Amino acid sequence: MGEGAGARLQALFEGHRLTPTQRRIAHWMVRRAADVPFLSSVELAELAGVSQPSVTRFAVALGFDGYPALRKYLREEVAPAENGGGAAVPSEGGGEVNEYQKAVLAEVENLRHLAELLADPEPVERAGRLLASSRPLPVLGLRASSPQARGFAYFAAKVHPDVRLLDEGGSMLTDRIDAAVRAGASVLLCFALPRHPREVVEALAYARSAGLTVVTVTDSAFAPVAGHSDLLLPAAVGTALAFDTACAPMLLGRVLLEAMCDGLPDAQARLEEFDARAAARGLFAE
Repeated sequence: MGEGAGARLQALFEGHRLTPTQRRIAHWMVRRAADVPFLSSVELAELAGVSQPSVTRFAVALGFDGYPALRKYLREEVAPAENGGGAAVPSEGGGEVNEYQKAVLAEVENLRHLAELLADPEPVERAGRLLASSRPLPVLGLRASSPQARGFAYFAAKVHPDVRLLDEGGSMLTDRIDAAVRAGASVLLCFALPRHPREVVEALAYARSAGLTVVTVTDSAFAPVAGHSDLLLPAAVGTALAFDTACAPMLLGRVLLEAMCDGLPDAQARLEEFDARAAARGLFAE
């Protein structure tokens, strides 16, 4: 069975770092794959609910000179594809795989790749020892990376004696890095996921100049933070939806947490102490 128009469009978008607005355009193009080669930039903009210049920038992001060149490509390469439903492609079971399922399957692939990387546990184990040795332990994550940093810091605080979450930027960020260094910090953990704020890159450069060893969980070994990290741990983000999905970085953070616990002799005792206090307070409903 031939490749459908939606699948051809999806292949065109793969490998490009698109903004949320550009992904919205891409999603609408997949949904209306049969019609898109014959739409003007204005019509496509109205369909996707974006501005006409956004459509032009989208075409340039894909490597075309402008939207006319993209539409010419679509007419020559996509329009001849079989009709039959845009975003859906046949699954092995004979059913349809829609765009939401594709996003989940893409994340499954990211997790599989992470598992392959962890076949060599040495980098994570080394990172865990570094994090365990730092008193205090600053954990940095801004914007899209804030949930990853906050999640790590929440659990790490149960076993590490002094975890300091840095999830707000601005002029206070360097002050808080300085305060951690004065308190004895030797390592900074950073979660740096797309899109990468310039402020994070600058903060890591500052942290290293202040004498901190930087451990970074990021989406790629080629991320902008790579040059300012002493130990880089990559885990791909999903890009199939309008906003990135971060299942692999989140799981890598939990693996890193486990490795850190291995470097804290009293980690289990702290967990048991917390459980006893929680039970005494009736903290949880179960």
